[in-house]
Amino acid sequence: MTTATPCLRHWPGWVGAAEADGWLEGLQREVPWKQESITVYGRRHAMPRLTCWMADPGCGYRYSGLDNAIEPWTPLTTAIRQRVGAAAAQEFNSLLLNYYRDGRDAMGWHADDEAELDPQAPIASLSLGASRSLRFRPRRRDTAPTLAVELGHGDLLLMDPPTQQHWQHGLPRRLKVEAPRLNLTFRVVRLPE
Repeated sequence: MTTATPCLRHWPGWVGAAEADGWLEGLQREVPWKQESITVYGRRHAMPRLTCWMADPGCGYRYSGLDNAIEPWTPLTTAIRQRVGAAAAQEFNSLLLNYYRDGRDAMGWHADDEAELDPQAPIASLSLGASRSLRFRPRRRDTAPTLAVELGHGDLLLMDPPTQQHWQHGLPRRLKVEAPRLNLTFRVVRLPE
């Protein structure tokens, strides 16, 4: 059964502009950004954005045929992780960072529902830089309309369960956007017992 709307909590300007500016600059400089290739419908494509996977030891993550190499937490990402975890009342053990260099970089429709991820935990999404629209659509397209959340500099968005089970999200191209955007998505990876 599809929920009528995704379960979202949005805090515009969760981080003040000056602090968000510092985080944006620091992360652009210190994160080991990569342009990975993924498999879509059996073909390899360069992702239209730069990424980095930071996580605690043992928190591997695989999607679209890509095994993400675990990078160690930096002092800045550790501090942000603690603040986001306190706001979400959730301990996160992993972070996927996305660097959209301008409006040509994008992310297609998908759900963060890989087997490694805890389906009972929220996913926290922190936006820094240019404002972009995160779009949502139900997996069963006959059940509810598409909606969009405009995410600005310093905004925090929590996607609570069962959003990933019933909804997909994507970040479309916005060709008039020339400024960069960073998106930090904090997650909980289930560790083997």
